[in-house]
Amino acid sequence: MSTDTEKHRELLGALRDAQGKGDGSFERAVTAAFEHVFEHLARLNDHVSPGGPDGGDRHLQPGESPTLR
Repeated sequence: MSTDTEKHRELLGALRDAQGKGDGSFERAVTAAFEHVFEHLARLNDHVSPGGPDGGDRHLQPGESPTLR
């Protein structure tokens, strides 16, 4: 099983376990889950963004509209 799958199960388990406790554990579990989502999004963006990890825009292709980038 991949490390990400294990992490996802861990995060989901923490969310389930923390529901309704009222001790702040649910908020911490949600924060941890969102941090992991943002890690995934950053990796995806780094992988597919021709502009690079700094978020710079790539050069337009000939005839390409900047609004359809």
